[in-house]
Amino acid sequence: MSWVRRKLLILVAVGIPAATGCGLHPMAFLLVPTPPWVAERMEEKYQHTNDTRTPILGPIRDGYPMPLCEDAPGDKEVLRALPRIARGVPYVYEEFRGDVQIVKNRLVDTIDPPRFYPLVGMAQLHHCHWENVIYYTETVQSSYPFPTYVKKRRTQVIYIDKDHLHLYVGANPDMQKKILNEMTKY
Repeated sequence: MSWVRRKLLILVAVGIPAATGCGLHPMAFLLVPTPPWVAERMEEKYQHTNDTRTPILGPIRDGYPMPLCEDAPGDKEVLRALPRIARGVPYVYEEFRGDVQIVKNRLVDTIDPPRFYPLVGMAQLHHCHWENVIYYTETVQSSYPFPTYVKKRRTQVIYIDKDHLHLYVGANPDMQKKILNEMTKY
């Protein structure tokens, strides 16, 4: 009689939660926990898409000075180009950067002769190359197994290209003015 009682208890233990909806879902084994930094990395990857795109500017007009590379890379762009800090374990190994200073130097500022670019047409490539020297203090700390705290002054050099295209419409000043007005809406 004990085996009948045992089977009845198992049937009740499995049947009542399944009938009330409190049982284990058949697809529950597919759920995978994701660490919180996955969403942050995906945001960083897809949020700054314009960093790699080449802008198309108006034509270079005859009789005017040649354009200069005056748009230096922003501090955020330079810091994004730095190698990532090691993701440590809290209280065991943590790494920080502080006291950041960025020095930007223009290395190259040249304009190529006109040539044909697919999807753009005739254009001139304006090369703007920047050298960014980043001075910072690297701090590595650990609290386990014994407290340590190491500070080192570091220097990193990052090279960033800010190339862009200038449309080329020929030597006709009226056509240059017309295209420039159409692009800038002045």
